[in-house]
Amino acid sequence: MERSYRISKVLNNNVVIAEHPEKGEVVLIGKGLGFGRKPGGEIGPEAVDKCFVLADRKEQEQYKELLRQVDERVVEVMNEAIDLIQKRFGTPLGEHIHVALTDHIAFALKRLEKGIDFRNPFLLETEALYEREYKVAEEVVDLIRRKLGVRLPEGETGFIAVHIHSSLTRRKLAEIRRHSQLIQRLTELAEETLGVNIDRKSVSYLRLLTHLRCAIERTLSGEEVSEPEGFSELLRNQYPLCYNLAWKMAKVMERALEKRVHPAEVGYLTLHLLRLSHP
Repeated sequence: MERSYRISKVLNNNVVIAEHPEKGEVVLIGKGLGFGRKPGGEIGPEAVDKCFVLADRKEQEQYKELLRQVDERVVEVMNEAIDLIQKRFGTPLGEHIHVALTDHIAFALKRLEKGIDFRNPFLLETEALYEREYKVAEEVVDLIRRKLGVRLPEGETGFIAVHIHSSLTRRKLAEIRRHSQLIQRLTELAEETLGVNIDRKSVSYLRLLTHLRCAIERTLSGEEVSEPEGFSELLRNQYPLCYNLAWKMAKVMERALEKRVHPAEVGYLTLHLLRLSHP
């Protein structure tokens, strides 16, 4: 039988900081959980909707401070949103999402109040690269609309999708953003060299995006890539423009990732560039 929690501090009606004999300091979340509670009192596990430990002390303090500053209704809705995300993917989320996503949405709501619109430069790429996350992010945006009466701009769906992807993969947001920026640079290099304006909604572009994302992941992990014998030689002779462009893009990736790109990546990238050069 799970033991009770001893209250250290009541942050608001729905969030309590408590001590547990086995888990140590924890954040407890539940509708009305903190109402009428006092430090030193006990809370049984049956009353708790969500319990999580922020092992990083700095992050723990940031979350406590965040909860003091953010409207209780926003915190409550974000906890519902995170539960929704968890159910849709059926896998544990990185607990940092409680801090990161709540902070992001609270800031987005403040921007809206002041009439400040924040453009998302990677919206189309995010929707293409993280399709499942994007669809769940749309549900989160709808939840916020229904519960708080606020319509978030479309760009926020992309930002939420990235937060979800970060939590699912345990990858830092900064790393995901860097990779999005790298893909954007590579796309612009392709447009400049090929003399085309790439349709960001075309199937060929979506395939290129997927390939670049996988190529980045393979490069970072050092995965070997195989190709048929004579494949690169054939491409170099028949399609020199696209092949040389693929090499340039590989070099850009190497500098950005500080890792060697496997030579076979160039051949497969050439095929994607061919589709873009002959729409």
